[in-house]
Amino acid sequence: MFKLFLSLLFFSFPPLQYTRVWIPDPDEVWRSAEIIKDYKEGDKSLQLKLEDETLYEYPIDLPGSELPFLRNPDILVGQNDLTALSYLHEPAVLHNLKVRFLESNHIYTYCGIVLVAINPYEQLPIYEQDVIYAYSGQNMGDMDPHIFAVAEEAYKQMARDEKNQSIIVSGESGAGKTVSAKYAMRFFATVGGSASETNIEAKVLASSPIVEAIGNAKTTRNDNSSRFGKYIQIGFDKRYHIIGANMRTYLLEKSRVVFQAEDERNYHIFYQLCASSSLPEFKDLGLTCAEDFFYTSQGGDTSIDGVDDADDFEKTRHAFTLLGVKESHQTTIFRIIAAILHLGNLKIQGERDGEVCSVSSEDEHLSSFCSLLGVEHSQMQHWLCHCKLVTTAETYVKSMSLHQVVNARNALAKHIYAQLFNWIVQHINKALHTTVKQHSFIGVLDIYGFETFEVNSFEQFCINYANEKLQQQFNSHVFKLEQEEYMKEGIPWTLIDFYDNQPCIDLIEAKLGILDLLDEECKVPKGTDQNWAQKLYDRHAASLHFQKPRMSNTSFIVLHFADKVEYQSEGFLEKNRDTVYEEQINILKASKYQMVADLFQEETDAVPASAVQKRTPRINVRSAKPAFKAANKEHRKTVGHQFRNSLQLLMETLNATTPHYVRCIKPNDEKLPFKFDPKRTVQQLRACGVLETIRISAAGFPSRWSYPDFFNRYRVLMNKRDLSKNDKKQICQTLLENLIKDPDKFQFGRTKIFFRAGQVAYLEKLRADKFRAATIMIQKTVRGWLQRARYQRLRRATLALQRYARGHLARRLFQHLRRTRAAIILQKQYRMLRMRRAFLRVRSEDLPPGTLPGGSLHEERTFMFTSHKATILQKYARGWLARARFRRAQAAAVVLQCHWRRLRARRQLQALRIEARSAQHLKKLNIGMENKVVQLQRKVDEQNKENKLLNEQLSMLTSAHSSEVEKLKKELQQYQQTQQGDGKQLLSLQEETERLRMELERAHGEREVLEDSHGKERDLLRKRICDLEEENALLKQEKEELNSRILCQSEGEFARNTVEENMQMKKELEEERSRYQNLVKEYASLEQRYDNLRNEMTIFKQTPGHRRNPSNQSSLESDSNNPSICTSEIGDTEDVIQQVEEIGMEKAAMDMTLFLKLQKRVRELELERKKLQAQLEKKEQESKKSQVIEIKTEVASEHEDFAYNTLKRQELESENKKLKNELNELRKAIADHATQNNSSNDVQDGYNLLLNQLKSANEELEVRKEEVLILRSQIMKAAQQKESGKNMESISPNASWPNSDRHVDQEDAIEAYQGMCETNRKTEDWGYLNEDGELGLAYQGLKQVARLLEAQLQDQRREHEEEMEALRNQMDLMQEELEKQQQAFLQTLQLSPEIQVEFGLQQEITRLTNENLDLKELLEKLEKNEKKLKKQLKIYMKKVQDFEASQTVVPVERRPHERSMQVAVQRKEKDFQGMLEYYKEDEPLLIRNLITDLKPQAVSATVPCLPAYILYMCIRHADYINDDQKVHSLLTSTINGVKKVLKKHQDDFEMTSFWLANTCRLLHCLKQYSGEEGFMTQNTAKQNEHCLKNFDLTEYRQVLGHLSIQIYQQLINIAEGILQPMIVSAVLENESIQGLSSVKPVGYRKYCSKEGDSSYSLDEMIRQLNTFHSIMCDQGLDPEIIQQVFKQLFYMINAITLNNLLLRKDVCSWSTGMQLRFNISQLEEWLRGKNLQQSGAAQTLEPLIQAAQLLQLKKKTSEDAEAICSLCTSLSTQQIVKILNLYTPVNEFEERVTVAFIRNIQKQLQERNDPPQLLLDFKHMFPVLFPFNPSAITMDSIHLPASLNLDFLNKV
Repeated sequence: MFKLFLSLLFFSFPPLQYTRVWIPDPDEVWRSAEIIKDYKEGDKSLQLKLEDETLYEYPIDLPGSELPFLRNPDILVGQNDLTALSYLHEPAVLHNLKVRFLESNHIYTYCGIVLVAINPYEQLPIYEQDVIYAYSGQNMGDMDPHIFAVAEEAYKQMARDEKNQSIIVSGESGAGKTVSAKYAMRFFATVGGSASETNIEAKVLASSPIVEAIGNAKTTRNDNSSRFGKYIQIGFDKRYHIIGANMRTYLLEKSRVVFQAEDERNYHIFYQLCASSSLPEFKDLGLTCAEDFFYTSQGGDTSIDGVDDADDFEKTRHAFTLLGVKESHQTTIFRIIAAILHLGNLKIQGERDGEVCSVSSEDEHLSSFCSLLGVEHSQMQHWLCHCKLVTTAETYVKSMSLHQVVNARNALAKHIYAQLFNWIVQHINKALHTTVKQHSFIGVLDIYGFETFEVNSFEQFCINYANEKLQQQFNSHVFKLEQEEYMKEGIPWTLIDFYDNQPCIDLIEAKLGILDLLDEECKVPKGTDQNWAQKLYDRHAASLHFQKPRMSNTSFIVLHFADKVEYQSEGFLEKNRDTVYEEQINILKASKYQMVADLFQEETDAVPASAVQKRTPRINVRSAKPAFKAANKEHRKTVGHQFRNSLQLLMETLNATTPHYVRCIKPNDEKLPFKFDPKRTVQQLRACGVLETIRISAAGFPSRWSYPDFFNRYRVLMNKRDLSKNDKKQICQTLLENLIKDPDKFQFGRTKIFFRAGQVAYLEKLRADKFRAATIMIQKTVRGWLQRARYQRLRRATLALQRYARGHLARRLFQHLRRTRAAIILQKQYRMLRMRRAFLRVRSEDLPPGTLPGGSLHEERTFMFTSHKATILQKYARGWLARARFRRAQAAAVVLQCHWRRLRARRQLQALRIEARSAQHLKKLNIGMENKVVQLQRKVDEQNKENKLLNEQLSMLTSAHSSEVEKLKKELQQYQQTQQGDGKQLLSLQEETERLRMELERAHGEREVLEDSHGKERDLLRKRICDLEEENALLKQEKEELNSRILCQSEGEFARNTVEENMQMKKELEEERSRYQNLVKEYASLEQRYDNLRNEMTIFKQTPGHRRNPSNQSSLESDSNNPSICTSEIGDTEDVIQQVEEIGMEKAAMDMTLFLKLQKRVRELELERKKLQAQLEKKEQESKKSQVIEIKTEVASEHEDFAYNTLKRQELESENKKLKNELNELRKAIADHATQNNSSNDVQDGYNLLLNQLKSANEELEVRKEEVLILRSQIMKAAQQKESGKNMESISPNASWPNSDRHVDQEDAIEAYQGMCETNRKTEDWGYLNEDGELGLAYQGLKQVARLLEAQLQDQRREHEEEMEALRNQMDLMQEELEKQQQAFLQTLQLSPEIQVEFGLQQEITRLTNENLDLKELLEKLEKNEKKLKKQLKIYMKKVQDFEASQTVVPVERRPHERSMQVAVQRKEKDFQGMLEYYKEDEPLLIRNLITDLKPQAVSATVPCLPAYILYMCIRHADYINDDQKVHSLLTSTINGVKKVLKKHQDDFEMTSFWLANTCRLLHCLKQYSGEEGFMTQNTAKQNEHCLKNFDLTEYRQVLGHLSIQIYQQLINIAEGILQPMIVSAVLENESIQGLSSVKPVGYRKYCSKEGDSSYSLDEMIRQLNTFHSIMCDQGLDPEIIQQVFKQLFYMINAITLNNLLLRKDVCSWSTGMQLRFNISQLEEWLRGKNLQQSGAAQTLEPLIQAAQLLQLKKKTSEDAEAICSLCTSLSTQQIVKILNLYTPVNEFEERVTVAFIRNIQKQLQERNDPPQLLLDFKHMFPVLFPFNPSAITMDSIHLPASLNLDFLNKV
């Protein structure tokens, strides 16, 4: 049917040219080819072209040959799920697995519900703990295929559906079944760890080394092959924690104990024991190397490459110990194994042609065998060679032949090992058993796959029988899932014909089947293998699944689902009987070792390794005289019957669970890493059922798309009219109806669209054609535009060349014509001149005519003519030679220019290429492209802010301007009023002006004289200054050279050493802090477990019938570090003792040991914590001491200079005033003179003269001032010493004055105190002195007056100090202003007069502007203060109203008391001192109202961290009254209350942040007011008054520090728990840039896991971050802690996103890289907006940024590889290679990363020392720091709101 479907598919779409197909190949199984000629109806063959360019003619004959399979598009190759392929057939599956395995090194692939695992024969870094955490909680289709994904799916379905699960791992020997099962169990042990301290998950994992040692062996196909099947059930409780496990085993290969084929080994335990035989405890075993024993040396080589048997043996012994196997039992196990080896080395001596045999009594191996097993030597020697025959009449003892003795010995060895194997498995089950009720379980089945060898015996038959049963269950389950999917989606269900192997199973297990006939033949006394084979031929000859070989009468063939297998019947009966002589067993039962005897007792259950049931201990009683047993009685069932029963039980278990399938594939038989043999692979694919899954899927609708994914993928095929609709489902239906005309090719479900095989490939072809047409259109347009631009450029260049050429030719023609005309004129004139001269010469001749010789004139004319011709020839010849030389030189110059320009162009081109390939250039381009939008947005925001600020300034200026105008109007009115009386003054002022003008003219004359002399002196000074500057420069240069040499020699090494020491110290401090915080975290977890144990003990005590212990103390009361811990421990021990009496000795003993271990661990941690704390405090004290010493020296120097500074300040103030006056006068004079006189020289000279005079006067004044200040300071020092001497003589009183401070004079205080004491002593005599009591009243009045005066004096002294401080600040400001003015004067001296005036005006404007700004700031401060006072006034008004209201509601009963109180003497109310008083009985109420029941919203409108301040004020009062019990009780209750609140609100971020802020603030308060100088540097005088006086709370600061660390870690865990579900969806999957990413076809796992998923956008995650930030800021958490919180959260975002990227193939594409980079830029922008750039959070995102850039970079050439290596510095080599392997093109136009390119990357990165792990540890937590952050709030300024219900607190 499947082939018919393919033929219909093939001819429904006739193959056209360029269609790619698969054709069979004898070597590669399938080979790819391309059709080079369109197929036409009636053609007998297809014209193909293979990949090596060879032509091939493929015959098409439907009745005889198969049609070629169509090949999938390249975009679908390498899919995670094989069901995502459009064409589902064998070559497509094989090719997809090959591409993933060889090119991407992916060993896991989904095939629907099956995970296909290919053995890489190499250790891969994909099984670490961080990979387990990465897959935990993830949907199966969201991550890359992995065994952990299957385990997580099983765990999730168990918790969600509350149904048991099974993972079925199968495959050939060497395919990796055992390793896969081991990793699955490791996942369950990690994710479902036990809640108690029983370490059941460690025991589950510890069972693997034991089972591998006794059940695994080396075969030709696998070095660690499991020679038995096992089914491990891992039990879980209601909270889905592991509580226990159980193991069932199937069909141990016992024959391997006595026989091994070539290049194989026995079970590992034999070689491990031989390798460790030299240990002292194994000396008595008598073992040597494995080559010396027959049972371990038959296979040849006894070692395995890369395996250390001795080391593995230590692991096995450790596993035995961990599982609770006693040392005595372990010793007995090893004795039994050694005895088996000695049994194999027995020397059997044959007599009488082997009919009689014997064993020598002196055989050392026999002696060792008997002594190791504790049996009688003589009996074993006898019964090894004899057997007993029992008849009804008598019993005979018969000697056995040599062959029978050897078989009996081997049977005994096999039986001993099998019994030992079952005992170990039972003991493992007993160790893994639990009394807790099991809620559910997950089973892991590690069973052999289908096997076929050259010689197949009984073991292979049972194995293949088991695989037939498993295949039937697998087929029915796949069929059931397909049916459920169709029913759920409402798709019409049509019956799919799938292969049912029930007939083959019936052949084996039905009545009179193969197994029944085998058991029947075993019952026959003389049954043989040949008779059994003949019965098979007779009975099943007509069966379709049974055949008889042609050339054999002892073999038979069974047609299994995978292949037909020929079995040799020889040995079937013996292996099925598995008989051992009873006499030998009886000898072993009588062993003196109890364990050996117990091994061979009769068992009630024949199924091996059945579930361990809870039973009471029993004593084995053996009779002295054994009972008579019939020899022919069938004592136990056959092996085949046992195996059939156990297999039936297994199938019932699997059918009652939800199965998950893992099919392990062996890629080659040579065990070579990453070598793929197509023949072996396809053979296993056919055998393991993967292709059957493909066939069932292909028969229905294998391709399935959700409507949104289909819409996003194929929206390019839709028109605009359809896209305008809102219903995506309707749009998809319309599109498919238009594109695919056959309605049977697709079906519309409720949430998905179902496609027949090949339809997705057809849609992909249409999509690719659409993209190709669009690409061609774009290319055509772009190429046309480029050609037009090139043509226009060439046309312009041609026209320009033609214009210049024509101009040049025209100029040459004009020049030629001009020269020709000139030459003609010259020739004409020359000829005329020559003729004229000749004429004149002739005429001047004196001779008469005829006297000259007749021929002379003719000769002269001839000579002249020839000379003229010769000259013309020479001219042309020389011209031609000159032109030839010019042309050669010109050509050479052009050639040189061409070469030189070409060289320069090549160099420039190379430089541009290097620059274009460089990482910096790419970074610049990327930064420019990505940040452009961000920069523009930021620019808009800045402009808006500036606009808003300018508007505010404009409004302020308008208001100021209006007020200024009003002020000027008022002044104008006043001026007009006063102007009338100023007329007379005007006349006098005019006279004064005239007089001043005259004086000014006189001064001008004097100035001119001075200017002349000044000019001369200035010239001399300039020369002198130049000389001095030159000398100074030379000296400076020499000095700098010497200093540089000295510094280079001395400071170089010192600086390097100092830097290295500092870096090392910082690193050690960070490591120490990290270890310390980990210890604190571990201590908290132990503390939590301790609380859980106490709760469980309390529950036990409260059960009916038990006596309750009154010492049920809360665990919260013993959390702090105080002496009460010891008492709580004693109480807990008593509880444990009582529990021993009540519950039972066995269980309580276990709990007692566990509890004592916990106590011991807690004490060790406490001691280690104290040591670390002491070291940390020691380091802090050393740093503080150094700081204190520096502060003391500074204070001393400041005290010494204080007198000098005060005097100097006064002098500087007066000097500053004088300078200001002089400066103003000078500016006025210069300005007036500049307006009157235009001469610049006069201004310059006058200005210089005045400045020189001022400078000289200032210098002289400075000298006089220094002398005066020195004298005054000496006088003040002498006076201070005299006063201090007097004070030392006086007595220092210890009394504390209630209304005075340290500012009060001590002598006055002493006199007042003595007078008061005398007055108190004489109060008894007041009646005698004054009967009226007037004297007492007067004295009271004087006391009040004295107190008032003291208060006033104190206020005055404080005001004086504040004034002094303000004057000091003013003095500093004046000094700075003076220095600035002096610098300004020096600068103005070097400028021209006009610039000096302008500079002076600018300086004045600047000064006025600064003063104006200062006044504005002062005004703003006053306005803020006014608003604050108004708020306080409102609060006080509200308090007054509340107080008045409460006074009106006072009960009547209290009024008499109030009247009596009114009679008392009225005392003036004191000021609030920042202390709160409470009674001891109110402490629980205080803790409840302030901590336990407090909501953060209740104090949101008050001072941040108000509870911490209130608690400190209560602590301060307890310190004030010196009550240590009260301090201790309050702090302990506070710490326990906070812990209780945090335990109650474990998932409340706001509450946790609130108490972290308050705990840190309380810790800061205890430091700030501790009285230690290192913490008081920023305190005010008022705050120093609030320091603690009596107690040192350093230990409680340490406890609060620990509590802060725990709260911080809880805060991080809560935030991570909230953010973690958002990260992958928001950062990696969210499509922030719409339309950038595209969707690829997904498989079964993906569309099954998508249901019910919730997605988050990046905006939602940023809003959550905003919520975290606003909560922490509103609650007053320190900024440094907030920065550390977000650094930790951003690290988690980076780690989870990068880990997900490294484990997902579907997101490794260019579009994802662009999307990811944009999302990261949004997060970076958020950090900048919250001023968190300095937190280091942005740096934690660097690996993710580089991963995004790696996805975007070009990946083709070696230059690209160099760019990647230089750019990705934060990514490890494994991460880079993994991303390149995962990189998947989303469209066909993208190129895949070649294997050669990845190898090039690996080669360039091989020198890196990267960590071995692939993934980042997202649970890593940075060590937290709590820097000291003192508060500026004073305690007396804090208001207690009425909403807190703290009326019982009294202000002191």
